[in-house]
Amino acid sequence: MRALLAAGCVLMVLGCAPAQGRSTASVVRVIDGDTVVVNFSGRNETIRLLGIDTPETVAPDRPVECYGPEASEALKALLPASTEVDVVIDAEPRDRYRRLLAYVYRRDDGMFINAELLSGGAARTLSYDPNTTFKSRFAQLESSARTRMVGLWGACATSDEHS
Repeated sequence: MRALLAAGCVLMVLGCAPAQGRSTASVVRVIDGDTVVVNFSGRNETIRLLGIDTPETVAPDRPVECYGPEASEALKALLPASTEVDVVIDAEPRDRYRRLLAYVYRRDDGMFINAELLSGGAARTLSYDPNTTFKSRFAQLESSARTRMVGLWGACATSDEHS
């Protein structure tokens, strides 16, 4: 795939993605518990948080799942509009929906958002090769949340309600 550096991002066949390493962006809005729209120097990108999955709230063909609204609210509380974030991509930058796949850190305090959602029980782990940099760490955070029965682990009847 041919790439050109322009306006702080790498222009690829699939669109604009941050250059390797950390790229700074500003939160535009939260879509649901694991998806957020950010702005990179004037260009909006939808980011799907890597390594996690939250119960559905906006899928047109699925009902709202247990703890979905709470997971969305958790991400909104962590990333209000205009929050500056650092975005880090892993091995594969986009999913089949052309969303940017990334780890997100709040710029002012360095909070690792993907990990925070797992730790608070708002998300469970979801890994797809080759984007598995934090797979072991995320599994530990999920296990701890499950043991403590926080978030979806305490609110939902079974761990299988969400897939």
